[in-house]
Amino acid sequence: MRPACGDCLTQAHVGSMCPDCLRASLPSAGVRLRQWNAAQHMFVTRLLIAVNAGIFLWTLLGGVSGILSGSNINRRQFDLALSSVFIENGEWWRLATAGFLHFGVFHIAMNMLLLFQLGQLLETGIGRTRFALLYTTSLLGGSLGALLLSPNALTGGASGAVFGLMAAATVGLRQRGINPFQTGIGATLVLNLIITFAIPGVSIGGHLGGAIVGGAVGYVMLEPRWNRNTPSLAIAAPIITSVLCVAVALSLV
Repeated sequence: MRPACGDCLTQAHVGSMCPDCLRASLPSAGVRLRQWNAAQHMFVTRLLIAVNAGIFLWTLLGGVSGILSGSNINRRQFDLALSSVFIENGEWWRLATAGFLHFGVFHIAMNMLLLFQLGQLLETGIGRTRFALLYTTSLLGGSLGALLLSPNALTGGASGAVFGLMAAATVGLRQRGINPFQTGIGATLVLNLIITFAIPGVSIGGHLGGAIVGGAVGYVMLEPRWNRNTPSLAIAAPIITSVLCVAVALSLV
């Protein structure tokens, strides 16, 4: 023990503590990191929204024409977009970057709104890691679908990933005996599918590819019996599917 002046003492739950004792009583850095991590609600969802918004603002700096409708494409958008000609040139990373590219304010606003709503349902239910894997494999499924149905178009947007989340949520609710149309998820999915076919310029392949892959992977990830008996399937399924999506996309060239 050593003396401490009154100015150095810090009020504690019982009595006062000197600076050395106060530091010794604090949790370790690892514990503090885990506590901070546990307190972050919808961390992956918010991070994805921030990344999409940041990339959208970055592309705007390359030219703001068509900011509302996305009618004109600037160089930065062009460098992130997906098309078969880029894959033929070995630019395979566009399978991922296209999922973070948006053409116009309305485009990104609708996708991020749906992502936030679906993140509230799915990320809080299945955890960050599984949610991130489900989002990734849905995004790649959307890229593959776009290459299959519109290989020569310039494609971009998080719609494939969002459709995958909607399809997975619908499948997961059905597996638990809940009617998706009683929750709003089913109606949202059907409405967005109608919009996909009704509005010109929408990537039908991107939306359907994301929905099919997300629904299929969600069937494995969200099945209560499989998660209980073989929980590794919930991790393996999206990883394997993502690899297959990339492999099939590259085999098309």
